[in-house]
Amino acid sequence: MPLHVQRSPEHLVTVGEVDLCVSTFGDRQLPPVLLPSTSRLFWADQFCERLAGAGRFVLRYDIRDTGRSTAYPAGSPGYSLRDLVSDLIGLLDVFELPRAHLVGFSVAGWICQLAALDHRDRVSALTLINTRPTAPGPADPDLPEHSDRIMEFFTKTPAPDWSDRAAVIDYGVEQARVRAGTHGFDEQQARQQATRMADRTTNMASSVRNLAFVDAGERWRERLGDLTVPTLVVHGTDDPFFPYANGTALAREIPAATLLPLHGIGHELPPTTWEQLLTAMLSGAGSSENFGRR
Repeated sequence: MPLHVQRSPEHLVTVGEVDLCVSTFGDRQLPPVLLPSTSRLFWADQFCERLAGAGRFVLRYDIRDTGRSTAYPAGSPGYSLRDLVSDLIGLLDVFELPRAHLVGFSVAGWICQLAALDHRDRVSALTLINTRPTAPGPADPDLPEHSDRIMEFFTKTPAPDWSDRAAVIDYGVEQARVRAGTHGFDEQQARQQATRMADRTTNMASSVRNLAFVDAGERWRERLGDLTVPTLVVHGTDDPFFPYANGTALAREIPAATLLPLHGIGHELPPTTWEQLLTAMLSGAGSSENFGRR
């Protein structure tokens, strides 16, 4: 069913000393949902339109070093994980949003967890997708590490020549392949996505590498029990990057969190999962009575 929602062109918004590339969907008077990402292209237009069509104001953006937001030299990020949290809160201020439902996939889930812990009055709800309760580096002893196939890819696959567009796209496709679950791998879709990302990212090497080097600051896992915000934890059962037990740990340690397993899904969020995810976000544990209200 076609949706007709107001959509802004992507544009740079200055937050403090950085520029963040932002686009919005829907009516600003509706309950807001904020989607940080390592590329705003991760959150497809169609997904955002469906969320807006369900009565939400959707704001998606590239975090630092990704997409068209401020980039730093590869291997030398000039910021910490807490700075990325400050960016998120700063965006809420720029758009005059007192609170928002935060939705974070993978490493963006770290930003959302910390925002909910450190700025509780600004977060109305959390949706944490394929993430974990610990920062970059070795996992806690009770949590599974990256799978062998992920480690083999990152240790044995040479990085591309970042100035070679075709090589960068091929590398992106192979990354997507190794992260896919048993539900199947759509190479054509992965190539289209890798091409779009290569063509709109200021510095691809920084985009791929720098989050592994950020200063994560103090641990936060031990504080998760203090959260009172409605939380939906979504995790692919075949996730090789942050294996499924990371999601079950989050759901167990955040009071009253709801766990939604995505069976056969890896470290990805293909369109086949959208209906299930949106239903969970907008009804049941994520009902409009609890989630996303200003």
